[in-house]
Amino acid sequence: MRTVAFVGLGAMGRPMARNLLRAGFQLRGFDVNPAALEELEAAGGTPAASAREAFAGAEAILLMVVNAAQAEAVLFSDGALGAAPTGAVVCLMATCPPRQVQAIAERVVASGRRFVDAPVSGGVVGAVAGSLTIMAAAPAGTFAAVRPVLEALGSRTLLVGDQPGQGATVKTVNQLLCGVHIVVAAEALSLAEKIGVDTAVMLDILTGTSAGSWMLKDRGPRMLEADPEVTSAVDIFVKDLGIVLEAGRETKAALPMTALAFQLFNATSGRGEGAADDSQVIRAYRALNGTG
Repeated sequence: MRTVAFVGLGAMGRPMARNLLRAGFQLRGFDVNPAALEELEAAGGTPAASAREAFAGAEAILLMVVNAAQAEAVLFSDGALGAAPTGAVVCLMATCPPRQVQAIAERVVASGRRFVDAPVSGGVVGAVAGSLTIMAAAPAGTFAAVRPVLEALGSRTLLVGDQPGQGATVKTVNQLLCGVHIVVAAEALSLAEKIGVDTAVMLDILTGTSAGSWMLKDRGPRMLEADPEVTSAVDIFVKDLGIVLEAGRETKAALPMTALAFQLFNATSGRGEGAADDSQVIRAYRALNGTG
């Protein structure tokens, strides 16, 4: 399996595509952003004018799109999936609700292609380094066929189940913790701001104690910047925590921490800052505390 189609050359998709090229895969990519296609061509990939063109002859199709609606549009609009060879493996790597993943998988399999539910964790940093964690759900044979492709993108490629939606479920739990961790880090640093503690010193202390976390270490410094570079937007967590809450409703699971974290991200987005780096959820606290 050496010929790969890649759709979704955004902040994570671009470095993922470069890693596939470095690993020796033949890659055709599609994105609505012309600059992304130019960057792909400069890296040695082949830009496609449409998803259908990208899929033609591809043994593996990787989708790093925003949501399930985009995945459906890419796969099924204009008969795009029909251009892929029978038996091609579609890997949906976006964070999507499990039920929507299952519905997409049914349509893919009915077309004679195979499907892997393969969301990722690690953000832009992991995408650049090729150190993503990939949570795949697929029949064993399908997973084995596409595993070399996935291993070019991540340092941990895990088979979490054999049914579509199981990977999405694992990613849902992951995003619960990620979102809550960011919000709690923002709350801690906003308290330090409110009472007049030097936040840079406070952050240095916290990251070196048992109170530290990966999210605090990664997002904390950006919380202290006025306008940090965007590596993951506020609106991503509005979407992802909405998926978590949907899972809670479906299973009647109590998720009070998720609900609060969602409201803070949503409030930040509602202030017109949805495109800001997700660390800027701290601005919601500053608005509440009168410090921003």
